[in-house]
Amino acid sequence: MIPALEHIPSGCAAAGIMNQSGVCISGDAILDMMSVMHSRSNGLGGGFAAYGIYPEIPNYYCLHIMFDTESAKREVDSLIEENFITEREEKIPTRTIEEIKDPPLLWRYFVLPKPDKLIAKDMESDDFVVKLVMLINTRIPGSYVNSSGKNMGVFKGVGYPEDIGRFFMLEKYSAYIWTAHGRFPTNTPGWWAGAHPFSILDWTVVHNGEISSYGINKRFLETYGYKCVLLTDTEVIAYTFDLLVRKHGLPLDIACNVVAAKFWKDIELMSEEEKKLHTALRMTYGNLLLNGPFAIIVATNNYMMGLNDRIKLRPLVYGKKGDFSYLASEESAIRKVESNLEDVYSLIAGEPLKVEVKKDVCA
Repeated sequence: MIPALEHIPSGCAAAGIMNQSGVCISGDAILDMMSVMHSRSNGLGGGFAAYGIYPEIPNYYCLHIMFDTESAKREVDSLIEENFITEREEKIPTRTIEEIKDPPLLWRYFVLPKPDKLIAKDMESDDFVVKLVMLINTRIPGSYVNSSGKNMGVFKGVGYPEDIGRFFMLEKYSAYIWTAHGRFPTNTPGWWAGAHPFSILDWTVVHNGEISSYGINKRFLETYGYKCVLLTDTEVIAYTFDLLVRKHGLPLDIACNVVAAKFWKDIELMSEEEKKLHTALRMTYGNLLLNGPFAIIVATNNYMMGLNDRIKLRPLVYGKKGDFSYLASEESAIRKVESNLEDVYSLIAGEPLKVEVKKDVCA
């Protein structure tokens, strides 16, 4: 008898699409990519990040927030009214579908920090928003900020990614960067705020893998005011890039050499100048090294980046056609939306692949 074929997906599904000229496309393409990788999920988490979706109000922070109760929303509303100028607030549009059960309350707020609050706190706007996000996530039970950047948003929940996409009507949005995730949780719960992407300000991260260094990463980040409360290891990755690149001003490639640090045996073989740099990074930021298998897609308003762990224990493939760049856990997902690729290859272990947007906003 011929044995049945067995599919071993090696974890979650991750995907990204970016147009380098800033041309916006609907969510249909990223949904097609995720549909190919359906078996990498188990229905306990799906989500999307989209950049360029609010071109009519691009300079306001857009807070996507989920609430378990009306009382939690009232408490957050009061906090926002006290600290922000609100241009607009509204329910996030959704459609009722059979596959998505018991969704939370889903709202978005377009806000700017009140100038007097910034002066009183002696803070920049970005830091003020980060502080508010941490306050909501930790002090107001039943409230979770899914995203807080400008001209972008995160849409996520419990379900397969294709169903989450239909639930949020992503075909009605146009973005120049889309990232997506299908979750197969193994040691953390499947719940609405625990789905990927994870986000702070403009940063979003989707991740296939398992971060065994989560505890020490979390403790290090909390010394800088970040609060990791969403019950999954991926949360630390989003905060790590915010700390290293935005707060500490490290170039992205140097930040990647923190989270996927060179092995000591390889540092010993470097030139003296390189050896000094990588030794300093390991000594200063050793607690932000991500141990364990991972493939991540990191995005901001002006680039998308893919990165594997140092020995590449999770798959990640890059494809390109014209101004479109693609990242995915499987090449088949890329070829679903673009069969005639100019270039396609697997990422090298520990080496970031960054593609930049030529414009700041959609064409």
